Amino acid sequence: MASVDTTRNNRQTDKPVTATDGQPNAGKVVSGTRKPMAASGESIEERMRDILRGGGLRRRGVRAPSYDELRPFGHRETAGFPVYKNLERRLLSAVEQPDPEIAHVMATCAAYAYSDPETLSMIMARMGLEDNHCEMIHSSVDAMLISSTAFLVLSRSGRVGILCYRGTEPLNFINWMSNLDVEPERMGYQISDPCATVHAGVYRNVRATRYEIMNALRRACGDRKATGGLSADGDRYGADGPRGEGELEALYITGHSQGGAMAALMGVMIRHERKYRDVLGDRMRAVYTFGQPMIGDPSFAEACQSDEFLRQNVIRYVYDRDVVPHLPSTASGPFRHFGREIHYRVPHLANGILSAIPGTRCASQARRGRWIARRRPTGQMPGMLGIPMAAMSYVARRFEATRALPAMYSIDDHLPQHYVSALTPAGVQNEFGD
Repeated sequence: MASVDTTRNNRQTDKPVTATDGQPNAGKVVSGTRKPMAASGESIEERMRDILRGGGLRRRGVRAPSYDELRPFGHRETAGFPVYKNLERRLLSAVEQPDPEIAHVMATCAAYAYSDPETLSMIMARMGLEDNHCEMIHSSVDAMLISSTAFLVLSRSGRVGILCYRGTEPLNFINWMSNLDVEPERMGYQISDPCATVHAGVYRNVRATRYEIMNALRRACGDRKATGGLSADGDRYGADGPRGEGELEALYITGHSQGGAMAALMGVMIRHERKYRDVLGDRMRAVYTFGQPMIGDPSFAEACQSDEFLRQNVIRYVYDRDVVPHLPSTASGPFRHFGREIHYRVPHLANGILSAIPGTRCASQARRGRWIARRRPTGQMPGMLGIPMAAMSYVARRFEATRALPAMYSIDDHLPQHYVSALTPAGVQNEFGD
């Protein structure tokens, strides 16, 4: 069998910087010239995973592959590729939120944030941001229950930015522990109500990468005082280093699961912390979250609802019986959502009955539903009994005989691919542009 070369793009690479005492960039990861294999026979990707397991702050930037690289056997552009040919223009000119195409782009970005910057930049190029630059910022401190990963995707012109937070990784124990760290904590600055509190685990993980993210956003906005970033070629540069063709004009923030909670909290910080609001307040267009848990108590939610931008432009999508938007449960204390909620309802029983009628069976229609704007946000799960119920629903969805049974809570509905599929507009095949 012929071997397959997995070095997809020689502009994307990993090169660890040797850690030395007193070196400001010690332990950080930057890009350099990609080599197919390390001298020991270990792949670069395996070396990167080993480095990240050691904890600390890491950064890595990549440039997306060109359309010629993404379409080696076909035309550079076709009717379906890229998915949105004028995506940057759409992101810049959208007046009302939510926008259905933008929601699809944000859901796709949030879903692929569970991968690496190479994959995310490739997917966003396929969606329509050709030659984008994607920077990953990661911080981990196991003993502090910190495992925070964010991606900043900038369009080629630099006019559009998408800040995307990675959600809970299924095999990351620290992620799960931070989710459970629900003890209320006051924010470091006042947001209308001085007694308002937020989810401690989410707040800690947002703070872990906040300053690196803000430095990256300052550079995107043309602030030449911002230092320590990555050039398009992956080299570190200072205040006089290269910038995009233009300054950042439109910023979108997104995330799935815990990443959605972090995205919403960052939106709150930008609106209510003066030094952030002065630079980014007019550039932030919307916050799109998918399967987001609650992040604050009722006082915090009410304070956020009193802010017009947060009330109208923080948009939460909830897929059917997704259990996570109901968390934390009432056993952890009072929590409440803020912003606008759009709920996807799937009539499983009706779909199951229709599929059983001879001549009408179509398995692809089993999850077909519709998005509905809700006036009242999803409420907290009473107690903890909903957790095993959600697990049982996941098992039931694996078998055809029980797939159509109604469920109160579902872990299966939390999976990011369901959000991407439900938000894909008619006529769009998939995020790969096939």
